[in-house]
Amino acid sequence: MDLISEDKLKQMTSMEKIRLILDKVKTGRIVVLESGLSPEEEVRLIEMTMTEIRVDEFSGIEIESYPAKREPSLIDKLFGKGASKGRMTVIGPANQLRTVEKDQYQISTKVSVGD
Repeated sequence: MDLISEDKLKQMTSMEKIRLILDKVKTGRIVVLESGLSPEEEVRLIEMTMTEIRVDEFSGIEIESYPAKREPSLIDKLFGKGASKGRMTVIGPANQLRTVEKDQYQISTKVSVGD
């Protein structure tokens, strides 16, 4: 399991984050992001995952995020600031990580250990 800090993520472009996550998950690692991804980054991660799925190698990802603490104000939206993103995101291989329960305070998952 890899825990990645908000400070590390702030230094990376969206594509660098997505590539880092996808490369780690494809090797069977579970990734926990302290600050989460923006909705656009999550969509891009899913799109890239779909193009890289190989039945015999990589079955896809499971992704779960806490909701943002606050919604951006109208002014934030107008100026492109305050894009809501998850407070924390858990990502792992779809064949190893299953979300059991999620609420605003906790994400419960079941991890299956492979061979």
